[in-house]
Amino acid sequence: MPSERLSKFLSSSGIASRRKCDTIIKSGRVKVNNSTILEPFYKVLPCIDNVTVDNYKVIPYTQFIYLALNKPINYISDLVKEKDRHDARSLIPVKTYLFPVGRLDYNSEGLILFTNDGNFAQKITHPKYGVDKEYLVKFKGIIEDHLLNKVQKGVSIEGSLHKIKKISFIKTSQTNSWYNVILDVGKNRMIRKIGYSIHHPVLKLKRIRIGPVTLGGLKPGEYRSLSKKERDYFINLSAPETQAKINGI
Repeated sequence: MPSERLSKFLSSSGIASRRKCDTIIKSGRVKVNNSTILEPFYKVLPCIDNVTVDNYKVIPYTQFIYLALNKPINYISDLVKEKDRHDARSLIPVKTYLFPVGRLDYNSEGLILFTNDGNFAQKITHPKYGVDKEYLVKFKGIIEDHLLNKVQKGVSIEGSLHKIKKISFIKTSQTNSWYNVILDVGKNRMIRKIGYSIHHPVLKLKRIRIGPVTLGGLKPGEYRSLSKKERDYFINLSAPETQAKINGI
């Protein structure tokens, strides 16, 4: 059986890009047969050597895993552990290395996907694919119509344009209000930043859908495997310009 460079093995197993895998290895997060390896060109035997990242076993690319988790409030979605904070990954009792697709901040709850397939994750997170993410959001106060129009046209925050694809009123709750919010581009704490910029801070935020994957009946802390139909939707997804070329437009 031929050996393979460690960085290439990690990349082909969906951990990250080749360059990012080099960084992960050099940071001391990778072990081969329980020994920490810092050299990306280290040779491994993929089906024999036990390779782990952050103590989670890396499995060959033919064994990809796709999971949907209902992240509770007060759990971090990042894999880097923080003192006195629970991490969402710990809710999934699977020993294989998995990483979150995108993020959901500490004070937010709802749907987040975990996988070991880097290409799958890129289809969901890269702006060019325009995958919808749907949220239920409670804002302080009631947002005026002109502000609703403004956030859909785009708000400049920290030199970057933040734009909501669609925002729909649901109900009021005393002096606050609930809205359904859909994004097709994800930026760090985007909805919260928009709320602050229009003086209607976000009080609660729950993600309920990513593309065709919905939260459904998952209770906080529960997870499930994606169906074949859900997996194939993302795996077969093409960027608009690529699809246009295929269609001869």
